[in-house]
Amino acid sequence: MTNNVDISRRIFIQTSAITFAGLTLGIHLTACNNKSSKGVDVVTLENSLPIKANAFVKIGRDNRVTVIIKHVEMGQGSYTGLSTLVAEEMDADWGQIICETAPVNPQIYGNKLLGGTQQSGGSTAMAASFELMREAGAVARFMLVNAAADLWHVNANEIVVSNGVLSHRVGFKATFGELAQAAVKQHVPKTITLKDPKDFKLIGRNLPRKDIGKTNGTAVFTQDIQLPDMLTAVVAHPPLFGATLKKFDDKAARQVNGVVDVIAIPTGVAVIAHTFWQAKKGRDALRVDWDESEVLRQSSDEIMIEYLEQTKQPGLPAKVVGSTKDGFAKASKVIESHYQFPYLAHATMEPMNCVAQVYETSAHIWHGAQAPGTDRVNVARVLGMEEKNVSVTTVFAGGSFGRRSNSYSDFVVEAVRIAKAYPGRPIKLVWTREDDILAGQYRPMYAHRLKAGLDVEGNIVSWEHRIVGQSIMLSSAFSAYVQNNIDFTSIEGAVNPPYKFDNMTVELTNIEKSIPVLWWRSVGSSHAAYATETFMDELAFNASKDPIVFRQNQLGDDARYASVINLVLEKSDW
Repeated sequence: MTNNVDISRRIFIQTSAITFAGLTLGIHLTACNNKSSKGVDVVTLENSLPIKANAFVKIGRDNRVTVIIKHVEMGQGSYTGLSTLVAEEMDADWGQIICETAPVNPQIYGNKLLGGTQQSGGSTAMAASFELMREAGAVARFMLVNAAADLWHVNANEIVVSNGVLSHRVGFKATFGELAQAAVKQHVPKTITLKDPKDFKLIGRNLPRKDIGKTNGTAVFTQDIQLPDMLTAVVAHPPLFGATLKKFDDKAARQVNGVVDVIAIPTGVAVIAHTFWQAKKGRDALRVDWDESEVLRQSSDEIMIEYLEQTKQPGLPAKVVGSTKDGFAKASKVIESHYQFPYLAHATMEPMNCVAQVYETSAHIWHGAQAPGTDRVNVARVLGMEEKNVSVTTVFAGGSFGRRSNSYSDFVVEAVRIAKAYPGRPIKLVWTREDDILAGQYRPMYAHRLKAGLDVEGNIVSWEHRIVGQSIMLSSAFSAYVQNNIDFTSIEGAVNPPYKFDNMTVELTNIEKSIPVLWWRSVGSSHAAYATETFMDELAFNASKDPIVFRQNQLGDDARYASVINLVLEKSDW
C-alpha cells in the first residue's frame, strides 16, 4: 500500500546560479507555510536566484545530493537517519549523499513536536521529520524523472531510478547531476506518492554513518574552529551557588605570558589570552573575592533528608484514578519503599564552548547548537540587536544529553558578552571539565515514595506515588507551559506507566533551591520510570510472582508494551 501525501500546500522550489547547485528544494511544515496577502498558502518557483537557506535538498551538477539537516549531530545519528529518509525516496546512491546543518530559521526548520522552536531534544528528530524528509526526497525524484521524460520523449512511468541514475529501456541514462538544471523547470506536484515500507532499500538497514569524520579527524567541533586574530577566554565562576562577584585583583593574571585582558561579566571574571593554556594560567593567578551572603549552605545529604521528610506529606495531585483510600482498605498486604536520586551533571565528552564575533549591528556564533533558535533570541537580547542580525553556525557537538539546550543559553551568552568587548574580533570561550561540573546545570535531585496494596492473589489494588524535587520548567523561561504547578518533566515516567491501576495517585511537591537544574537524558523518566519499575520488582517479590508474569498481569491496553515484554522473554531466554 502506497502513501499518497498532499504536498501542494508545502512546496518551495528554487534554482541557483551558483555553479555547484542545480536544484534546491524544500518541504515546509504545514504550520509554517508562507501566506499570500489573501491568507492562502503560496507555492513559488524562482529562477536564477542565489541559494537561500530554506531548503532540505540540493542537487549539484557534480551529482552530490546535499541534505539540509535541521537537528544537531551530537552523536545520536541525526545526519545519518534524516539523510536516509531523503535518499530512500530519491533512490539515490548512499555515497552521493552529503549533509549540511541548517541555519536558524524556525519558520522552516522548526521542530513541530517541540512547539515549532528550532531545537533538537526529546528524541524527536526522526519522529518530527520522518514524513517531511521523505516528501522532500520524493518530490526531488518526481521532478528529475519528469525532466528525463521530457528530454528523452518517453513516458515518466517507464523510467527507472536506481542508485542515483535514471534510465530507460531504449538506452537512455543520466545521473541526478546531469538532470538537475532541467528538473528546475518541472511543475511542482500537488500530491506525491511515498514508498510502501516493503519496498524500502535503505530505511531500516545498517548504513555507513554520515558523521564518519569523527573517526579520521575531519569532523569540525567548536574546539577545532580557528579564525584570524582569534582570542581564547576562560571564566572564573563563583565557587558556590548563590555567590556573586565582590572584587578581584588581576595584577598577577595580567603578568602571565599571553594574557591580553581580564574583564568582569555577570557570571564571573573572564580572562582573555592568545591560547587556552595561557588563559587558564591567567585565571589560576586571579585573586577573587566573592559575596557569599546568599549562598546555599545545605549539603546534598541535608537536602535529601528534607526531601524524604516531605514525601510523608501529600503533594499536588498530578494524576488521580479511582480511590487509593478504598483500594488500600481492601488490600491484604501494603508495601512501601522510597528511592533517592542525586543531582547529576551531564558530563558530555566535549565541555561547553562557543566562538563569538560581535560587530556594532550584527553578530555570528559558532558552536554545537542544540537549540540555535533559542540561542539567537538570547544573543540578540543581550546585544540589543534584531534577531535577523544574529547568525548561528552549528557544528558537531560532542554530546549534550540536554546540556546544550537551556532557555538562557548560559555559555553562549558568556561568549557573546566577552566578544562584545572586542568588536569584530572572534573570541573562543572554553569551559574546562571543572567548569562543566562545578558551574554547570544538573538533573534535579529527587525523592520518591511509593506505596501499593496487594490483594490475596497478589494483584495491585492501590498505587500511590509521591515525588519531591526541583522543577526544571518553573526555573526556566518555559514556566508558562507549567499548568497548576505540575511540571511534566518531574512526573513523566510516573503518570504514564504501561500498567493499568484501578486506584492510583501521583503527587508532586516542588522545592525551590538555588542550584541550577536542567533536563538530563530522558528527563523525568530517568528517575520516575526507574522508581516505578524497581517498585514493580519489589511488589512481584512480595507477591511471590515471576516479575515478568506480574507485569503482564498489570498491563494496560497498549499492545506495544506486551510486545516489548515478549521480545525480552525471547531474547533473554528468561
